[in-house]
Amino acid sequence: MGIFQNPPDEEIRELLRRVRAIAVVGLSPRTNRPSHGVAAQMQRFGYRIIPVRPAVDTVLGEKAYASLREVPDPFDLVDVFRAPEYVGQIVEECIALGVPAIWLQEGVVNIPAAERAQQAGLTVVMDRCVYREYLRLFGPVPHP
Repeated sequence: MGIFQNPPDEEIRELLRRVRAIAVVGLSPRTNRPSHGVAAQMQRFGYRIIPVRPAVDTVLGEKAYASLREVPDPFDLVDVFRAPEYVGQIVEECIALGVPAIWLQEGVVNIPAAERAQQAGLTVVMDRCVYREYLRLFGPVPHP
């Protein structure tokens, strides 16, 4: 195993240009939680947010699903707000579903799972905030 590295900025920029729908695993309905704030901002930037969280009906006006497998609509990025020990299982689900990319938020670090996802052909960004990266690469405007 090599040392995990995030993709270069240009690849992350292209990923964020390509993505239309983001399945947010661990999206909290509570407005004071980081997952809620980040997802709300990404929604404002023009992305469809699909909440993935058991025992919740809707978040940010979108129907919530208990697992990635239950989401009926296509999505092209999984954004993870879960503890690192759950990432391996989420990666396996993404691989099984053919998801092209997974984003592990700041503080969500699981190197073996990230490398497994890369080996399976997924684009992987780890330990970075998708909202902060969007602002850094595009500024505070909806994506082109």
